[in-house]
Amino acid sequence: TPIPGIEVDCAAVRPGDQVILSGPIGDHGITILLARGELDLKADLRSDTRPVLPLVQALAREAASSVRWMRDPTRGGVATSLNELARDSGLGIVVHEDQIPVRDAVRGACELLGLDPLHIANEGQFLAVVAAEAAERALQALREAGGDDASIIGEICDQPSGAVLVTTRYGGTRIVDMLV
Repeated sequence: TPIPGIEVDCAAVRPGDQVILSGPIGDHGITILLARGELDLKADLRSDTRPVLPLVQALAREAASSVRWMRDPTRGGVATSLNELARDSGLGIVVHEDQIPVRDAVRGACELLGLDPLHIANEGQFLAVVAAEAAERALQALREAGGDDASIIGEICDQPSGAVLVTTRYGGTRIVDMLV
């Protein structure tokens, strides 16, 4: 069932729009990986499985007409969802690594395993692209509805056209591809 007032379409996305993530990434994928018992790693993690409807409803109440696009970053993680948006919209997306919420245990497991947290599956998070003038209001609404770690992680740009670029904590940049 559609949420009243929200019409999501990659064609509606514009340069300057802000990319919002509803909470920490990678909890589900790393939890499942560790639960299989094939790796000798221990971490205090739980899947992020939860209904996102209350968060989406809060977003709709606060910024419905400013929401341009939304996606659940399950398969292929945040990287694949954003790459699909970049490809389909013909625009670029710049994401700031230091703004992406990732728990220390997930980051550590990814580093040990040579994985990028942006490619790890999520079950209880979503991405939203919101007009810049509504982004702070939207973020506050998500936090008040239980998305305590919701964050503005990036923005839509003209360049790099059709690609996702991550600015790293160390001042460099890297292209993030879809999970193959």
